[in-house]
Amino acid sequence: MSAPSTERSACGSSDRQALRRCVGVDPDVFAAEHWGRAPLFTPAADLPKAFDDLLDLAQVDELLSRRGLRTPFLRVARDGSVLGSAQFTRGGGVGADVADQVADDKVAALFAEGSTLVLQGLHRLWPSLIDLAGDLNTDLGHPVQINAYITPPQSQGFSAHYDVHDVFVLQVAGHKRWRVHEPVHPDPLRDQPWADHAAAVAEQAGREPLIDRVLAPGDALYLPRGYLHSAVAQGEISAHLTVGVHVVTRHALVEALFALAGRDADLRTSLPLGVDLADPEQLAPHVADVVKLLAGVLADADPADVAERVRRHVWAGNLPSPVAPLAQATAARGAEAGTSVRWRPGLRFRLGAEGDRVVLELPHNRLTLPSSTSAALHRLATGDVVVLGDLPGLPVEDQRVLVRRLLKDGIVVPA
Repeated sequence: MSAPSTERSACGSSDRQALRRCVGVDPDVFAAEHWGRAPLFTPAADLPKAFDDLLDLAQVDELLSRRGLRTPFLRVARDGSVLGSAQFTRGGGVGADVADQVADDKVAALFAEGSTLVLQGLHRLWPSLIDLAGDLNTDLGHPVQINAYITPPQSQGFSAHYDVHDVFVLQVAGHKRWRVHEPVHPDPLRDQPWADHAAAVAEQAGREPLIDRVLAPGDALYLPRGYLHSAVAQGEISAHLTVGVHVVTRHALVEALFALAGRDADLRTSLPLGVDLADPEQLAPHVADVVKLLAGVLADADPADVAERVRRHVWAGNLPSPVAPLAQATAARGAEAGTSVRWRPGLRFRLGAEGDRVVLELPHNRLTLPSSTSAALHRLATGDVVVLGDLPGLPVEDQRVLVRRLLKDGIVVPA
């Protein structure tokens, strides 16, 4: 049997500073009263600071004109419909053999005509939002994405709908009126989009809203998945960030459990030759057998196996903080006594033991190291800045070997 293991991310702060940027209540109160349960509006006065340090209108212009964006990093919508990318892209010109680079002049014309611009995947693209997404991923424990919505005055990009993920709306510039209604399909899964309930959504949107409020710069709004919402820009350009939280649900545990059922040889048995799959009477005895077999498999399921499958999904959802490849390689070659390093922020991991080896499981790697490195690895995994020479349990030369290896693999970074 393997020794007990630990799993945590070493990025972010213990007091959930990233979450506190988005909600005006204590994180414990948010967890108990709002998370997955109820919307929360927070005025700018109740938040640490505004959001224009994350993205502003001048930076939006820079993204659209000087960063060589390609689809799908930009979507354009008008009157609830998404426009084809050919309407706002063209070839990249000499030296850029691409056909779908964002054309700034086309975008300008569409925006002037009332189209909403959606900058997608900014958690992969814009430094301040890469950092925010990483810290929120740690604070929440669920994968995070960030888009920006830029809407012309008196315009609406999308009609009333619901999302299949939770969202934090962070108003960056301008004013936007939000109307929020109770769900018609509570807690939708990712394969249960609002279009499946379009008639009920339209009917609910015509009723008295739960929230009808104009968001000003610095205001924030939290919406659990399933809550209907629509938004209209007021008398100037409106820009807001939507932080989408891809919540891990109980259904994810169900999916993991059913995947584990594939290990059972009896459940992998073929159905009879010539069975009529459209005939419930023919299928009934086979369904009964499978239910009985499945009940046994589920009853004996090992939570460790379920955790392994679920964490693989969660770990893949957010990248750790970026590393500078040239500086990282230089640090790996030159690390000596006195070099300061820290665990790479946002890097998910699990430390355990197998026999006389330490096992470090990572999203895309698995290292086995001598047991003598255990204390040093646990010290590094706290996320604190550590000096080579001060790591416990190893002579300085072995510390140097370990730190260089971890730098080379992008597990620790220069402090």
